Amino acid sequence: MVSADSLGIKIFADGADLDGILEMHANPVIQGFTTNPTLMRQAGVDDYEKFAREVLAAVPDRPVSLEVFADEFDEMERQALKIASWGDNVNVKIPITNTRGESAADLIAKLSAEGVVLNVTAMMTLDQVRTVANALSPDTGAIVSVFAGRIADTGVDPMPHMAEALKILENRPKAELLWASPREFLNIFQADAVGCHIITVTNNLLAKLSQVGKDLDEFSLETVQMFFRDASSAGYKL
Repeated sequence: MVSADSLGIKIFADGADLDGILEMHANPVIQGFTTNPTLMRQAGVDDYEKFAREVLAAVPDRPVSLEVFADEFDEMERQALKIASWGDNVNVKIPITNTRGESAADLIAKLSAEGVVLNVTAMMTLDQVRTVANALSPDTGAIVSVFAGRIADTGVDPMPHMAEALKILENRPKAELLWASPREFLNIFQADAVGCHIITVTNNLLAKLSQVGKDLDEFSLETVQMFFRDASSAGYKL
């Protein structure tokens, strides 16, 4: 039977709701946190640094990934160094390219060589993973975020894709492969089976954790009871 206790993968909570982050921080299953400017905007965050510092104050004991939001590489570098200074548990998120499709490899190499712990994000192709593997310092920790969920959205099975990404990163033992943008709870077990080190999971997916290993006959009966209860509450008649 499937069991959450058997998972070797680290689960990071992905979001920008401070109350939700505090709730997830109380859960020992959650081993880190990630966010991005899109999630922050959706959550109504209007002061980036204030929010980031509140998160870091609430989560001093686990890694937190915070993303730069510039489009020019010199400004990305300035932001990255400032964000990194906010705490020893910060991973600075750098997108694999800027909005013009220009590679961030040189910046990644520079920051990694300086000891900045990065989370290289928005990657989808194996060539991008190779580029990042070559750019990262072997002496500095890093997260390599491949958006497996978005790969699946194109009709491509992400599991062999992620398995190949792991092989590419073999010569960077301090780099961890992250399965990003999961679409369903099963993705946690798929990422674990592949050997990914980390998966980001939103709070709505994490809410399904209690269903792992649930008896399917019991689950079926509960579903039938739900349909009957809702039809009765609606007062449907034929």
